[in-house]
Amino acid sequence: MEGSKYYLKTWGLGLFLIFLCGLLNAQMPAVYSNPNSKAIKLFEESQKYVNTDPRKTITCLQKSIQKDSNFIESHLFLAEMYGYDGQYEKAVVEYNKAFLLNPGMSQANYFYAAQLELRLGHYDDAKAHADKYLASKSVSHKEDDEAQLISKSCVFAKEAMKHPVPFNPVNIGPEINTENDEYFATITADDQTFLFTRRLPVQHEGSQNKSFQEDFFYSNKENGKWTEARGIGPTINTEGNEGAPCLSADGQYLFFVACQEMYGYGLDRQGYGSCDIFISRNTGNGWSKPHNLGPSVNTKNWESQPSFSSDGKTLYFIRGLITAEGHGPGDIYMSQISEEGKWSTPVRLSNRINTPYREESVFIHPDNQTLYFASDGHVGMGGMDIYMSKRDANGEWGEPVNLGYPINTFNKENTILVDSKGKLAYFASNRPGGYGGLDIYSFDVDKNFKPENVTYFKGKVYDSRTKKPLTASFQLIDLESNKLVMESESNQGTGGFLLCLPTEKNYALNVSKPGYLFYSENFSLKESKDSTKPFLMDVPLQPIDTGLTVKLNNVFFETGKFDLKDESKTELQKLIAFLNVNKSLKIELGGHTDNTGDKKANVLLSQNRAKSVYEFLVNNGIPAERLSYKGYGDSKPVAVNDTPEHKQMNRRTEFKVIAK
Repeated sequence: MEGSKYYLKTWGLGLFLIFLCGLLNAQMPAVYSNPNSKAIKLFEESQKYVNTDPRKTITCLQKSIQKDSNFIESHLFLAEMYGYDGQYEKAVVEYNKAFLLNPGMSQANYFYAAQLELRLGHYDDAKAHADKYLASKSVSHKEDDEAQLISKSCVFAKEAMKHPVPFNPVNIGPEINTENDEYFATITADDQTFLFTRRLPVQHEGSQNKSFQEDFFYSNKENGKWTEARGIGPTINTEGNEGAPCLSADGQYLFFVACQEMYGYGLDRQGYGSCDIFISRNTGNGWSKPHNLGPSVNTKNWESQPSFSSDGKTLYFIRGLITAEGHGPGDIYMSQISEEGKWSTPVRLSNRINTPYREESVFIHPDNQTLYFASDGHVGMGGMDIYMSKRDANGEWGEPVNLGYPINTFNKENTILVDSKGKLAYFASNRPGGYGGLDIYSFDVDKNFKPENVTYFKGKVYDSRTKKPLTASFQLIDLESNKLVMESESNQGTGGFLLCLPTEKNYALNVSKPGYLFYSENFSLKESKDSTKPFLMDVPLQPIDTGLTVKLNNVFFETGKFDLKDESKTELQKLIAFLNVNKSLKIELGGHTDNTGDKKANVLLSQNRAKSVYEFLVNNGIPAERLSYKGYGDSKPVAVNDTPEHKQMNRRTEFKVIAK
């Protein structure tokens, strides 16, 4: 969390630049604006304490003004010192006193005043001073872009306040919130596991001083209510700080940030710079030892606030440059993990998202299309505002949309988390009525800021014979584009899995594990009456053995025809990969129909369909001697042909292992 002393973009590099700015402004005149010697002496004395005792500097300046209330330099320097000290209202008062004494003074002061006034929500004054700064032609305007941003933001803010969006925050309760600070939350796609950061007091033995550390806590939902939060455990939580957690949508992976100051605790968490991103895996009985994501993602700069996409391969995060004065502005970056487990060189998101100023708290929704983030570089209410952007069909991010007032105000709004349904958003606030410090609140998401609809497929993978849970690989494919939507693995301890399914699409699912026959399924969500209803189903995998059959659920034909549809190719490529791994296997391809129509015609149709699959495999490198095909017509139904659904089950293509 950033303290109150960071308040301006231009001066956000730290104490040095603010004081230098003050000294330059104060010392520019060859002759002071007023010859009162006592006031001048106190003014010059104030500069001696700038780097050692800023409060004493303020006191000297106050005394200087008491000696001469028309001493412009003291008013200006006092305004800057008040600003640094977080006393923004007092700073604005001093600027305005100086403006009254000499309206034609250095125009840069109008810019500095406008910055503060925007920070305070004094929109009329901020716009007037920003416009006055921009209108001046007598100076070189180094901050023109920011002054224009201030002016536009004032117009936006006043209009937004006339049209507030629905916003009724609700404290999520004492099971999660305490007298300590709770913030930076993350949640699984099924909304059943809630993980967050808690700031805890630490009393060191033999010391009267109390310090604080950040640890992760989690809560599970039972009977619609959150359980009392518990610490995540010593594998993750340490004597140092753990921050900015992100659970993968399925809850199998935890990304978080650790910084250099914690390496002195003897932990095996070596880093590459200021703050690095680490990853841990859910073992079913706890969390694995975290490891650094490596030099592709982590650098000598500041990497933080990770957000992992539901596609199982894309990580968004903030990278801020480290300078001699401290942290520079942060930008949003993206990296993808390969099948070999290597992270790609991160790519900075476009200038439509990133600005020359500060971006923070990126969150990619489980729909993998909607991005939420905080920024002080887009037109907004002032300070940090929260924005939303949606990715189009070409992969380009749309123009960011401000979430509106009163979600955003002239204060710093920084984090937001939106559940998979797009119904509830979560954020941290120290508003009155909480349990103490920062608490986590929820509110209903306005229709204009909702993500795309998402559902999920949840269950566990197990051995069909022993019932033992299995770790298996999942692939979810968009049937229309044949593009891989996501990859994942079931939990290595429990076999549990959770896959996000953005609605309005048709999907093919493949589950595989060495030594087992693969499993396929499809989800048709385009025409579903309730496309957001979760799919709850366990997946039995069969150990490879002769006589076993696998239904190819994602092999499709036109009604009454035997030409393979394009959507079938993904499944057949999976079968080819399976046969290439298990090179001794021989299989029979079998076609089946329901009992509608002439039996002889059905046998011929089913044989031709099996033959089409056979030919596809041969044409793609599978030796013909490993394959055979046969049409069974309606002679081997798997269901009674009494309903359209049962008839659909009987119209199928399978393969049977005939030798291994």
